[in-house]
Amino acid sequence: MSPAQKAAVISGLTGAAYAMTAAGVRQRHPGSSPREQFLRVAIITLGRDLAILAYPDAAGVGRA
Repeated sequence: MSPAQKAAVISGLTGAAYAMTAAGVRQRHPGSSPREQFLRVAIITLGRDLAILAYPDAAGVGRA
């Protein structure tokens, strides 16, 4: 497999994993806004601390 083919496979798998994560967030939080869903995915993929550094409004997500 060429490097370009390997990169394409990895890119496809990464996209699929992101799509499954986003679908799970939508299923668990159906009434949330698109922004909140995005922030929840960021927290899952980046971890809370890094997500808050990148997106300060993520600090209020998931806290009640």
